[in-house]
Amino acid sequence: MSVPAPDTPSTILVVEDDDIVRMLIVDVLEELEYKVLEADGCEQALAFLRNDTQSIALMMTDVGLPVMDGRELAKQARILRPELPILFASGYAESIDVPEGMSVIGKPFSIDQLRDKVKSILS
Repeated sequence: MSVPAPDTPSTILVVEDDDIVRMLIVDVLEELEYKVLEADGCEQALAFLRNDTQSIALMMTDVGLPVMDGRELAKQARILRPELPILFASGYAESIDVPEGMSVIGKPFSIDQLRDKVKSILS
């Protein structure tokens, strides 16, 4: 008799150049039992996205990143993974124009807001 595999947690790629903010987001997502990949910028994020053996259910990125901003990263990510849901985090959420199929959460956000936003995107 075979035993069904346990539900594997969804993997979320978090792209945030501020170490403290990234650590807090990662802690919250891990507390919610997601698997988290951390990137401190676009180069690291794109390396994860190019690794096609790595399943990624959602990319959460800061809009204001050095070198390449979050919107440009999202364009590159969608070239590599056309179906990838993307969640932008911004202190200026109300003024962010996000492409279809992408979401935005305003900074600062509560743990509950992050949980609810991620769950709604992944459901």
